Amino acid sequence: MIQLVKGTKDIFAGEVTAWQEIEKKMRNICQTFGIGEIRTPIIEFTELFVRGVGETTDIVQKEMYTFTDDGDRCLTLRPEGTAGVARAYIEHGMHNQAQPTKLYYISPTFRCENTQAGRQRQFHQFGVEVLGSYSAAQDAEVISVAAALLEEMGIKDVELRINSLGCPQCRSNYNKILRDFIGQNLGKLCPTCKERFEKNPLRVLDCKEESCQGIIANAPSVLECLNGECMEHFQKVQDILTEMGIAFTIDPKIVRGLDYYTRTVFEFVSDGLTVCGGGRYDNLIEECGGKPTGAVGFGLGIERLVMILEKQKGEITEVPQRDVFIGSMGEKGFLKAQGLTLDLRKAGILADCDTVERSVKAQMKYANKIGTKYSLVIGDSELENGTVELKEMETGEKTMISLSEASQILVQKCK
Repeated sequence: MIQLVKGTKDIFAGEVTAWQEIEKKMRNICQTFGIGEIRTPIIEFTELFVRGVGETTDIVQKEMYTFTDDGDRCLTLRPEGTAGVARAYIEHGMHNQAQPTKLYYISPTFRCENTQAGRQRQFHQFGVEVLGSYSAAQDAEVISVAAALLEEMGIKDVELRINSLGCPQCRSNYNKILRDFIGQNLGKLCPTCKERFEKNPLRVLDCKEESCQGIIANAPSVLECLNGECMEHFQKVQDILTEMGIAFTIDPKIVRGLDYYTRTVFEFVSDGLTVCGGGRYDNLIEECGGKPTGAVGFGLGIERLVMILEKQKGEITEVPQRDVFIGSMGEKGFLKAQGLTLDLRKAGILADCDTVERSVKAQMKYANKIGTKYSLVIGDSELENGTVELKEMETGEKTMISLSEASQILVQKCK
């Protein structure tokens, strides 16, 4: 038997219904904030992610699904959403439109990494990207989108943590200080952090190993290296969030896992898990070949969100429900049931009928299983008399109705 590829998952039944509801809320929130949808390809030229995400990131070094096609082109399955949006923004001249450009996506993403709770090798990401503004107000607005969504989802005990990485010069100054600090403790770090220290010491702050956490706790703060302009920007973000009534905690250890972030970075955490995270990336558009453009966004893993929802609200179970089931006896009744069912479906009624030619008893058992509100059974006598018995499944109450008016009556009852 051919089975699932490791790190992938089939989504069906009650779970897919829950996903559809989540996606609906995401789209509604974006519509409220004036954010339009974008759908980028799942394959891009590898160079886009090397330049955009950063050569020193774990994603580029270890986790990308990269291959060479028949035309000797090096391609990669999308490991994150922002770089593709940046490429599309440049390629389609979106900077010529009214700014800022506000976009969202709901799409599959691929990373060849060890599977973990809420993260598969193919996972699904909801992301918001706003391009064309350097303002601190734009940072706060993007954060407010994520806050509104998590509130709409009913996620409990959510904590917003924010930080600033400053501009490239601030970051460079901090890297020097951080390198000196880490160098004094290098022997105590895990092998991965020792490797990160050589390529990008900022990545060490992102380590979750307990042995490294104790050292990181005493590391100097990036906030100490912010210049006046970057500190003013960060303070304004805080002032606007406060005015919006969005509570936050400043966490100098937040650096995020991608190299393109500048200034504001943030994470929403619940039950010890990061639900979503993002920040400002003012250099990414230029890095990908465009003009200097301020930009900010966030990404949210839908699998992680579903996992937290299940933990807080209980396991997702399928609750099927149909408006009416049309049972039948005999060939003529069977044919009539098919036609009546289609008429009801065209009228927007959730109708079902027997297509397996079961006994009436088995048909009614099936009607119960699918959560039918009403049922009726059409046989030779019903066709001859022009009347049929309508049963309300929950109460067992029965009513005789005209067969010719059955469609109209059921539409009135079920709408």
